[in-house]
Amino acid sequence: MTKYEWYKGVTTNRRALLLGVLLVAVVALLLNSQRAITVQVAVPEHDVPITVFGLGTVEARVLSDVGFEVGATLVELNADHGDRVSKDAVLARLRDSEQKARVAKAEAGVVSGEAAVHMAQTVVDQARTVLAQRQQTNRRLQRLLTQKTVSAEAAEDAQLQQDVAAAELAVALTAVEVAEASLADARAQLDYDNVLLDQHVLRAPYDAVVVKRHRELGSVLNAGEPMFTLVDTATVWALAYVDESRAGDIRVGQPVEIRLRSLPRTAISGQVARIDIESDRVNEERRVYVVCDQCPGSFFLGEQAEVLITTTVLDEATLIPETAVAELYGSGGKIWVVNDKQLQLLAVEFGSRTLDGRVVITAGLPDGAMAVTELHSGLHEGRRAKVATQETP
Repeated sequence: MTKYEWYKGVTTNRRALLLGVLLVAVVALLLNSQRAITVQVAVPEHDVPITVFGLGTVEARVLSDVGFEVGATLVELNADHGDRVSKDAVLARLRDSEQKARVAKAEAGVVSGEAAVHMAQTVVDQARTVLAQRQQTNRRLQRLLTQKTVSAEAAEDAQLQQDVAAAELAVALTAVEVAEASLADARAQLDYDNVLLDQHVLRAPYDAVVVKRHRELGSVLNAGEPMFTLVDTATVWALAYVDESRAGDIRVGQPVEIRLRSLPRTAISGQVARIDIESDRVNEERRVYVVCDQCPGSFFLGEQAEVLITTTVLDEATLIPETAVAELYGSGGKIWVVNDKQLQLLAVEFGSRTLDGRVVITAGLPDGAMAVTELHSGLHEGRRAKVATQETP
């Protein structure tokens, strides 16, 4: 045997061996593809809560910077950071000696005005008496004139005296009106000065907790300058930011669970109180305000809060992980199902999503078909499938 013939024989044997191995592999692959595959499937679940997550902070609906409406030196402080104050409680006072002097002057003006009114009314009474006397005299003389027992000049003088008395009464009445107007002006000035005096006292507008005190004793304050920051504890709530794609089913009154960063193991129950009409345009998030049923005794504005909002509870639902969806489009997708012990790729419709990454199958799943919950390379149309045993949730 020549060297060429030996080499040719070896090459032929190698080719035969390679072909045999390839044939065995193909046969094994075919046999494996026909073997029933074991898959995990979804089973109907009951009382499935659909929740939405929101991350936010502790805030207060009523948060006020309060201060004096007038400017002066701060001479009294009755509240500090963390104090609880009642409505109308005196928080601070300004130096008010100058304004008290104005009030005293206004009070004197009122007394003077009352005296002027009394004097003017006395003059009126006197003028009425004089007028009545002259009217009586004039009537008597006019009657005697008709009897020609008095001269015409005497009768004319009596009429003139009556007219003068009537004019003097009119002047006196006018003086009363002027005096009363002056008294009203003095009283208005007194009221105004008393209002300014009262503005030297700062009172709590509602039951509150002092968040911050901005100035100290001896400080000279300007009108409107903040003195305290107050918060109404009854209006403390959490502001949660929820992704717009998940916020469509949120309604006022839905139950929530709140977890504060300082109390991560404590679940605080509550409800949705308000949904802002305006969303965050940059982050595409909706602002949702939630209140607690029984809030902790203390609170910290700005503390981070995690909020879980239960939008609905499904009586019965079939859910699969989003990772088990072979093709996802819009509100539906294609999933693998076991139908009559064979695998099939079906188009179904999806509904709500859960926080653990599962979606609810709402339509397209035939009776008796079971949705596969895991994707792997062994799935193909028509392959026999065996359902793995699992407990019903």
